[in-house]
Amino acid sequence: MNLVVCATAMVVLVCFASANAQTSSPTPAPAPAPDYVNLTALLSVAGPFHTFLNYLQSTKVIDTFQNQANNTEKGITLFVPKDEGFSSLKKPTSLSNLTQDQLKSLCLFHALPHYYSLSDFKNLSQNPIPTFAGGAYALNFTDNSGTVRIDSGWTRTKVISAVHATDPVAIYETDKVLLPEAIFGTDIPPTPAPAPAPEIAPSADTPAGSARESDSSSPTSAPSSSTRMILDLAILISAIVGGVLFFW
Repeated sequence: MNLVVCATAMVVLVCFASANAQTSSPTPAPAPAPDYVNLTALLSVAGPFHTFLNYLQSTKVIDTFQNQANNTEKGITLFVPKDEGFSSLKKPTSLSNLTQDQLKSLCLFHALPHYYSLSDFKNLSQNPIPTFAGGAYALNFTDNSGTVRIDSGWTRTKVISAVHATDPVAIYETDKVLLPEAIFGTDIPPTPAPAPAPEIAPSADTPAGSARESDSSSPTSAPSSSTRMILDLAILISAIVGGVLFFW
């Protein structure tokens, strides 16, 4: 009897445990941490972006960007000029006369403290977007059929390509250095107007030439000398015939 009671109790416990296991939901696995992005390594092999990378390293801004990329949830968006963009700079926008603090602000001006994909920029065209450099250092963006254009006041350029665009890090290539008004002032030289197209004189076989030819041969043109002689002779004959008939 005792053996039957024990066996029954064991069956009840097993059934209860099985039912409890089926009703309890499994604990979800934690989300994998984003891959570490080495900004120095990326900028070293792409581009070439050697000039910009040297400025980031000399001003220690690369450390600020690296911390934002891997230790924050917002991520970072970085605009990287190619080496040719720096070599094309001339007075008054040369960087040789900038102080170390101004160079640091210039580098910080090339990044946004948030990750933006290319499709996100169509929603950023309403107001200037602040950069890492602070409130006075803002960029204006427009999206023209998928082409992202950037306006810093002194610089008007566009995104050429995406070097890296995986959340939380976006790196976009530009062909010009972004120059802030907070450093170079608001006295921006006007953009030179395009040269006018050269005027081409119409040739003899053009519609204008044909029109002139048709005008010269139209019935309203002045009569020739031979025509005038015939008209004068006809008038004289008419006068003679009229006089003969009168005296007849």
